[in-house]
Amino acid sequence: MSDAVTGGVRDEPFEAPVVSSTLVHEGRVWDVRSDTVRYGDAEIVREYVDHPGAAAVVAIDDEGRMLLIQQYRHPIRHRDWEVPAGLLDVAGEPPMATAQRELAEEADLVAAAWQPLVSIFTTPGGNDEVVHLFL
Repeated sequence: MSDAVTGGVRDEPFEAPVVSSTLVHEGRVWDVRSDTVRYGDAEIVREYVDHPGAAAVVAIDDEGRMLLIQQYRHPIRHRDWEVPAGLLDVAGEPPMATAQRELAEEADLVAAAWQPLVSIFTTPGGNDEVVHLFL
């Protein structure tokens, strides 16, 4: 890529002061919160899903094939093909250990080598989920 395209454009951490935070819904997997935050001279309300995060595996075999599994995803009413993944729902378990556990649980496989690929916020306007991808 040229510098004209990337030109120092980067996400940057910024924490607006939270004036109040209310638990709107406590769920089995995740919660919904309503926060009032101070942003500049204004106070704004933001509702979002408070998510524990997840880990996912881009598993590639010796022939260069990537493993996909099919999962039913009720919110979108689809059976989607996706990489093995799971919630960060075991207290104290590092994301790579979660990814390793999910690969074993969902595909009955163990990878010979592991490396972090990227961590991404999936839908930052509506939830705080971060997915840690491993190769």
